[in-house]
Amino acid sequence: MSEWKESTLDEEYEFTSGLSKSRDQFGFGHGFVSFKDVFYNYFLPSELGELANTTEKEQKSCSVKRGDVFLTRTSETFNELGMSSVALKDYDRATFNGFTKRLRPKQNSKIWPEYIGYYFRSSFFRSLVTSMATMTTRASLNNEILSKLKVKYPPLSEQKAIANILGSLDEKNELNRKINQTLEAMAKALFKSWFVDFDPVIDNALAQENDIPEELQARAEKRKGLSDSKKLFDTNPSLAAQFPASFVFNETLGKWIPEGWEMKRIEDIATVVGGGTPSTRVEEYYTDNGIPWLSPKDLSGYEWKFIRKGASDITELGLKNSGAKLMPPGSVLFSSRAPIGYMAIAENEICTNQGFKSLVPDKGVPTEYLYQLLKSNTDKIEAVATGSTFKEVSGSALKGIEVLVPSSKLLVEFSEKLKPSNERQLTVQNETKTLTQLRDRLLPELISGRVRVKVKEELISK
Repeated sequence: MSEWKESTLDEEYEFTSGLSKSRDQFGFGHGFVSFKDVFYNYFLPSELGELANTTEKEQKSCSVKRGDVFLTRTSETFNELGMSSVALKDYDRATFNGFTKRLRPKQNSKIWPEYIGYYFRSSFFRSLVTSMATMTTRASLNNEILSKLKVKYPPLSEQKAIANILGSLDEKNELNRKINQTLEAMAKALFKSWFVDFDPVIDNALAQENDIPEELQARAEKRKGLSDSKKLFDTNPSLAAQFPASFVFNETLGKWIPEGWEMKRIEDIATVVGGGTPSTRVEEYYTDNGIPWLSPKDLSGYEWKFIRKGASDITELGLKNSGAKLMPPGSVLFSSRAPIGYMAIAENEICTNQGFKSLVPDKGVPTEYLYQLLKSNTDKIEAVATGSTFKEVSGSALKGIEVLVPSSKLLVEFSEKLKPSNERQLTVQNETKTLTQLRDRLLPELISGRVRVKVKEELISK
């Protein structure tokens, strides 16, 4: 490894702090690198999710260029400090937030951006950050600390080869995420078409020349313009026959709904289950490999539909001595505070803290319908939340919310129709987890030089 170099960060980079702006300056303007952009991504997203109203002077002093490294400089815990994200392109007129530091490569730097993106996320570098950070009321990194941190790197050709190996795993993971997003978008579209827009009911009513309520006339006109190949009664007549062909006015909703469908309270279609937290003062209540236990934080940034476990597990003793309740696979987990609306489906037996009000599908309504139903009614659920410090939906409030429920046959049809999609999503999710674990095992070996990589991308043991 004689050809590897070691430098302090101030030898390779110039440090700059970001912008602190008032809330009314966000939501319009130009691209803005948020704390979340840095925290959740090895490399900045191609399109930044936030906008900020910035001046030309701010855009010049806090610009975002290829090779820039962004580090979270302050956090409530050491574990969230020094998380990094690297820009792989220039972002026109973009700026970055004040909770991060920008490390801009100096002109003589020989560090490849794709390589350093993985280096800064390695356990080796993360442990260095944690050991040197300061803690008062919050963990923090300043320029003095940053200047003492060191970075190791091989010749440029090997940096590129290392980045290529790790990047190929991430590219496959990104493809899997897009597959997952597409499949979920299709599930959401089907739910909306059948149970929100009532397309098959409208098609049946038009075919039988039944009256269409005035509020549904615009939708009916759109359905008239579609080819028969896009209508259920033509592509699947037996399934279309399970939908009604007329509407009735529902006084509770103040709107028209398909004839024969019912308005029911959530407590009538599923068991609503809260959660609890074992005392953190008792070590015996927590373990690395026990009963999966979730907090809303476990779903922050979580992009998959199914979940197996969170950051912490609890023991049988912890479950027994807390308000947590073990729920079966297929339970729909719904965060009821801080924030409201994080969702996932339990892949196995699981329990949660008190920040959830989950639905157990034990009353004849399948998981998939419950999941999509909560997704489509999140605004309605948030509207019944109360609280001064932060809003929370109580169990009684959630139980009392009225929702539309079709016939049991249609519930089964909907669930069966999405079964292959859900199975595919779970397969893709598990494959991504395996690839991520492989990348995380390779990363420290490669960037430490314990495993070497030839320019031809052939791994050899050191």
